[in-house]
Amino acid sequence: MPRSVPELPIAVLDTLMPTVQRLAADRRGSTVWEVESRRGHYAVKLGHPIEATADRPAQPWTALAPAREGAVLHHLGLDDVAYGEWGSGTWNLQPWRQGPDLYQLWEPCRKKGSIVEPHTSVALGCVEALADLHAKGWAHGDVQPAHFIIGPERTHLIDLALARGGHVPAEYDFPFRGCLVHYEAPEIARSVLATGEAEPTPEADIYALGASLLISATGWRAVEYPDDAPRPEQRRAVASGKRRPVRAPGELGDLIDTMLSPVPGDRPTIQEVREALR
Repeated sequence: MPRSVPELPIAVLDTLMPTVQRLAADRRGSTVWEVESRRGHYAVKLGHPIEATADRPAQPWTALAPAREGAVLHHLGLDDVAYGEWGSGTWNLQPWRQGPDLYQLWEPCRKKGSIVEPHTSVALGCVEALADLHAKGWAHGDVQPAHFIIGPERTHLIDLALARGGHVPAEYDFPFRGCLVHYEAPEIARSVLATGEAEPTPEADIYALGASLLISATGWRAVEYPDDAPRPEQRRAVASGKRRPVRAPGELGDLIDTMLSPVPGDRPTIQEVREALR
């Protein structure tokens, strides 16, 4: 029986008093509403646990993710944020970020026979957004193309539920068990395979940014494995450190290759990436 889409909690309705609300995403573990009100334009995230299937174990942490992200955003100094609990998990509200994500924006680069090269200015905007986070002592932990929103004035790095770098209320915290494997650094994949957990780092974020730029510019993942491979098989391929022989076109090619080094210490820092693009 299909799951019904959860409605906005009463606490959110009382806080925002929406004039317009639109379902932006509804997926395993998370529902996102775009809400307009007299107070402003917001994203409202609702988390709920993912039940076990024949292929994957249950994931109760997804119910806590919105509140954890809300706590992280407060730590980072974002005032227009709130979070709390609802019947199936937690929620947060935060400013809506308008614009395409990195993968959407670079679609013309990926078309067969295209002569359009990815703009270094777009890449620099993504780097600046990640650099801001690193400068505040945090690692993102879940860098991927969909989390870079290319706005009219600046690029926003969103979805900070897995970020590490400061105190998070214990009732909303949970261990980091890896992220989307396409963008997982080899050392993260090895730790998850060995212990079930890992620790996000700036170096792993650099790898994930390189993988994000590569797939957005070329359509190719950094590491080769079957599309339908089980998650552990994907991680073993990433953990091996072996790369696909794919390069991004133009000026980004060499830089992305260094960002995707299998050795964390061989990757450039975010400051070095920023200087290379400038």
